[in-house]
Amino acid sequence: MEITIEHLVNELKDILPEERVVINETVRELHSKDESYHTSSLPDVVVFPKTTEEVSGIMKVASEHKRSVVPFGVGSSLEGHVIPYEKGITMDFSLMNKILEIREKDFLVRVQPGVTRSQLNKELKKYGLFFSVDPGADATLGGMAATNASGTTAVKYGVMRDQVRDLEVVLADGGIIHTGNLAAKSSSGYHLNGIFVGSEGTLGCFTELTLKVYGIPEHVMAARASFPTINDAVEAVINILQAGIPIARIELVDELSMKQVNHYNETSYREEPTLFLEFHGNEAGLKQDIEFTKEIVLDHKCIEIAFETETAARNKLWDARHNLAYSYVHSYPGKKLMSTDVCVPISELAGAIQHAKEVLDKVGLIGGILGHVGDGNFHVLLMIDTNDKEEVKKADEINESIVLYALKRGGTCTGEHGVGIGKRKYQEEEHGAALFVMEKIKKALDPQNILNPNKVFQLKDRG
Repeated sequence: MEITIEHLVNELKDILPEERVVINETVRELHSKDESYHTSSLPDVVVFPKTTEEVSGIMKVASEHKRSVVPFGVGSSLEGHVIPYEKGITMDFSLMNKILEIREKDFLVRVQPGVTRSQLNKELKKYGLFFSVDPGADATLGGMAATNASGTTAVKYGVMRDQVRDLEVVLADGGIIHTGNLAAKSSSGYHLNGIFVGSEGTLGCFTELTLKVYGIPEHVMAARASFPTINDAVEAVINILQAGIPIARIELVDELSMKQVNHYNETSYREEPTLFLEFHGNEAGLKQDIEFTKEIVLDHKCIEIAFETETAARNKLWDARHNLAYSYVHSYPGKKLMSTDVCVPISELAGAIQHAKEVLDKVGLIGGILGHVGDGNFHVLLMIDTNDKEEVKKADEINESIVLYALKRGGTCTGEHGVGIGKRKYQEEEHGAALFVMEKIKKALDPQNILNPNKVFQLKDRG
């Protein structure tokens, strides 16, 4: 006989105080969606653990009664990752938000999963350190690890997977494991960090993360470089990378998106395809990198290059870039954001972006193109009316065409947003027989399929 919601709630209240087991509809509604266009779904109950032991207890109850559990950070995901389509328990980690340890000599920090990127960097600044992964949203570190997030600085410092030294993970049966250690390298055993980072809550709940951090650079310089065409800008990027210039950020924003930048941020940047760049280093090295970069962009028909040395001007530039998705949302009230997220080898980048532009023109939807082009990752931002079936169909057509183009050229359907439900249908095309191995791992670690079920891929059978 299936357990009732009332019975489930009472068992959860044996583990947590009553105020941290919530069935209030307003709270459930807040946990029924993310930032995506995907359909919402209410959980039966939302729980707010504070410790690893409480998470373990919750998982034991869920396992005993075969109830699904969806981990939740701040809900900033873009592919429906945190939407509880099988209702069950949503586990909100916002109260597990402590920075537990800063090992400045080891360039490591140990944090709980609810710590946000900005919260961590505010504390690290006191030590002359910073955490490098920089997605647009102020996401939690647990959520960033769950999706293998990246962002503007990935071209220099790498993605989330590159920063994770160790995870404390609560498994589906309530067991607790560590996936790594504090050492800079290890050849011991299977690389469990690589399995759990990017697993989107389908293999376990992260309760602690040990992460790499970096010294704040001695000097930082930002720049904007405008070009007559996107192709000119992309070719400049490829040449900058081929020249070995240690660029810290290199972002592409197309002319439509530059108009959005100016409108939303009240800036007056040129409304042409633009590269946003940043350089980190010592004074002498920085000067050389900047001069070399200037030569390259001018060789690719650069219309204007402007440098920002003051902190306030640099922050304004990067705030404008990070706010770009919100500027589209602001400009199209009542519509939802849909973002493509392919990543291709650098040699295929110019062709992939040109293909995206051609598809946009053919299908007839307005979309901005932007991305972390230093590592081949770009996005098409589409604003769609989810009640307009024809518009949704057109958006899906654009996304599918861009994804299939990328896959045929050795790319991926998602560079940083994750699979969730939105990219699920492309997993077999991308991974082939390896998808069967992933399913085996899922079934071994979560035989009842209770951890964020049917995200990443759908198992052929449940239980």
